[in-house]
Amino acid sequence: MNRFASRTGPIRLGMIGGGQGAMIGGVHRVAARLDGHFELVAGALSSTEEKARASAAEVGIAPDRTYADYAEMAAREAARTDGIEAVAVVVPNHMHLPVARAFLAQGIHVICDKPLTGTLADAQALKAAAEASEALFILTHNYSGYPMVREAQARVARGDLGDIRVVQVQYAQDWLAEDPGDGNKQAAWRTDPARSGAGGATGDIGTHAWQLMRFVTGLSPTALAADLQAFVPGRTLDDNAHVMMRFDGGARGMLWCSQVAAGEENALSLRVYGTKAGIEWRQEEPNVLRVTPLGGTRQFVTRASRATTEGSRRLTRIPPGHPEGFLEAFANIYGEAAQAIRAARTGAPWPEGVTFPTVADGVEGVAFVEACVRSSRGDAAWVAL
Repeated sequence: MNRFASRTGPIRLGMIGGGQGAMIGGVHRVAARLDGHFELVAGALSSTEEKARASAAEVGIAPDRTYADYAEMAAREAARTDGIEAVAVVVPNHMHLPVARAFLAQGIHVICDKPLTGTLADAQALKAAAEASEALFILTHNYSGYPMVREAQARVARGDLGDIRVVQVQYAQDWLAEDPGDGNKQAAWRTDPARSGAGGATGDIGTHAWQLMRFVTGLSPTALAADLQAFVPGRTLDDNAHVMMRFDGGARGMLWCSQVAAGEENALSLRVYGTKAGIEWRQEEPNVLRVTPLGGTRQFVTRASRATTEGSRRLTRIPPGHPEGFLEAFANIYGEAAQAIRAARTGAPWPEGVTFPTVADGVEGVAFVEACVRSSRGDAAWVAL
């Protein structure tokens, strides 16, 4: 029996991690409340009780719904008549498996930050746990929530580009171009193999580039050859990666991710070239999709264009000319998740068009990271996927 079947109103949300000093927790909270779909009512925002309580007080979580232990929270919230229906997991990668598994076992929907886990074995274990649970599993690859990314996907799917020949995707930053020192909490765990996993830049931002490429093109890479570097002295995980890819059907691709690219902030971009046309999307200019027919004139398709598809119009929030960006795209993933959760309350089918990254996408992302590491250790040898 679905104990959530009689629920109405906002979805009661919990959060694990995301306390003081954690950037991504605040992003998740804004995204969750932007459309009024979720209400944050419980949390274990830190494993340190004093910090957990201080963090919870800052965001309005009541003392009796504040926890310092995720397992205790999962058990106690599942036993409450007003317990949480979904939980946002925003802890470092190595904790995704135990935390998510604890809530999935209680039938509580999981909204998990990326990458799925630090290792492929953990990713496969989490996939098994998700498949064994009646709860939904949502992975927040938020860039797939941008309207013009949905537009790009729709145009590729209906054949506007013809047969795809070349795919290029990159995600470049410079925030780890130097050793940030011990005081930077975000850098500390992202450069630590025990907490981040086998990949540094490949896991942190390379998985975003990988998922964006897969989401828009639908192509399945069959093999890759990766050259990974750790440019900063003393760093054990990669901070730069060049990856060549081969796809089913003969297309070829390149993926570059870097956190030592001086002058770059969040330069995520995708270019796809087919026999009929090419498209380009840049995350730092997210409201425009560049479309160039072979031999034709480049078109700048915006959210205001009458030529856009229903998929991108459905996720557009504000009037043309007003920029939409990162938080809105993140909120679109939460909004899609909310529609699926509400449908799950009664067993109804999802509304048409609802989609979000799942645990299967997460496993693919971790497999990509491990294949890159394996290839690079073999002097950029081609490895099968």
